[in-house]
Amino acid sequence: MTDVASWPKQPPPDEPPAPPPFEPPRPHTVRLVDHDDLKRSRLTVLARWFLVVPHLIWFYLYAVVAFFVGIANWVVTLIKGRPPQRLHRWLVRFLRYHVYVFSYLYVLANPYPPFHGDQRSYRIDLQVEGPDDQRRLVTAFRLVLAIPAFVLAWVLGQVVQIIGFLNWLIAIFIGRVPRGMEQLGLYCLRYQTQTYAYLLVVTDRYPSTAGN
Repeated sequence: MTDVASWPKQPPPDEPPAPPPFEPPRPHTVRLVDHDDLKRSRLTVLARWFLVVPHLIWFYLYAVVAFFVGIANWVVTLIKGRPPQRLHRWLVRFLRYHVYVFSYLYVLANPYPPFHGDQRSYRIDLQVEGPDDQRRLVTAFRLVLAIPAFVLAWVLGQVVQIIGFLNWLIAIFIGRVPRGMEQLGLYCLRYQTQTYAYLLVVTDRYPSTAGN
């Protein structure tokens, strides 16, 4: 009788290949930074819509200039494949000021915002990378490509107006806003800002429905 121990051993079965390492998605080049503590002054909230009027006037004057700066930025980027540093910096300040003003208007922050777009000047801040190289073909058809994002930004603009009104009512009664309401409002504001950054050729990264 053949000894079982003398039988040739079968090689172990092949192990399944290891899964590829997980790579988290690259964060968007335009991001909001939230340093708000949710506390609100009832008096300034009550008068919020009157207090913000000077900022709205200044913002829309600022936006007229930004329109022409954006056209110049588009032309230069189309030729060179990269936005000029000075135009990029100017447009980033405009976008940051947009975040400051509308964070205040929609009661997503409490302090009165400055009349400029310097970084780290407000509790809701904006970080923008670049300027980076941009694809000329995408730049050439930027306005057409931005139409779906612009439609969604318009819808979210209606949503954030409702959130701002609800925040206004809640803050008058309890002196603070719920975290969920603030985060939803910032989500809408973030998408709008990413859309404007895409339109102004600050970045060629398409607006993202994900968070930061």
